[in-house]
Amino acid sequence: QLRRSALYREDQHSYILYPDRDLPGFLEKNAIDADAVRDLGLVAALAANHDTSLFVQDANGTFHFSGDIRNAQDVARALADLAEQPRYAGLVAADSSAILALFERTFNHAAFTGRSGSFFAYEGLGSIYWHMVSKLLLAVQETVQTAARDQASGPMLHALIEVYYDIRAGLGFNKTPDVYGAFPTDPYSHTPGGQGAKQPGMTGMVKEEILTRLGEVGLNIDQGQISFSPVLLHTDELLSAPSVLRCVDVDGQESRIDVPANALAFTFCQVPVIVQLAGDSHITLTLHDGSTRTIPDSRLSPELSRAIFSRDGTVRWIVVSVPNRLEVGD
Repeated sequence: QLRRSALYREDQHSYILYPDRDLPGFLEKNAIDADAVRDLGLVAALAANHDTSLFVQDANGTFHFSGDIRNAQDVARALADLAEQPRYAGLVAADSSAILALFERTFNHAAFTGRSGSFFAYEGLGSIYWHMVSKLLLAVQETVQTAARDQASGPMLHALIEVYYDIRAGLGFNKTPDVYGAFPTDPYSHTPGGQGAKQPGMTGMVKEEILTRLGEVGLNIDQGQISFSPVLLHTDELLSAPSVLRCVDVDGQESRIDVPANALAFTFCQVPVIVQLAGDSHITLTLHDGSTRTIPDSRLSPELSRAIFSRDGTVRWIVVSVPNRLEVGD
């Protein structure tokens, strides 16, 4: 539904924070039509006495709240001060509620969201807020994982995965510099309408994209246990020829791990992990003493998971074998 909504921005193949809209011009703001105050005796009395503590009236007869008033508390204070004057006391008592309601209708402060639907750029109207898009990506990934765990139908799972990769395609690292408007591998805060990415730095999107990348290669953590389910992994990410993974192990030493064709490798808590195509699903652990342990499952025990989390050196590397044909991600 998002893809077919006003939140979709075709030029960046991604989603904006707020639906774009036309904003009133400066002269249209804080403008109160005379009909709106016709039955308010206090307004007429103040105008007759040239008292501008609450309202001012321009040459066209349009009323405006005084420029000194910033919020409803200021309105209430102005009304309280007027109530101290005998000539206004009765009118204040009669009209206070209506004037406070008029103030809210005029400025609609209750709808302010903290970012804003009333200005452009800086994560405002028309802007893509990249942290939000990466949160969307993570939420859809979690939905894919739940569907796989609950054994959803093949077509349903395929459709969810297609949506996931469609969102992912809009992220910067998939774009050319002229489309992204910046170095595609750098994280940026937002992209205003008609402009390139702005405000570089270690933005919130980095966190979600680390999490989603681990999920794409199949690594999940649930109830303190590490499991491997590469339902999102595409076969075109696998090596076409053998290679070597060079990394720093838990002892701070450089390690070289052979990686076969039809596999990929990464590290988690400084433990190398190889995901490879094989005849069936199982996990093989190489331990600190050189011995191996095969687990005919996709989940590590809480004890082995803790050993990896704590980097205690018990597990030296992990080989995750998955069926020769990835059922969905390919």
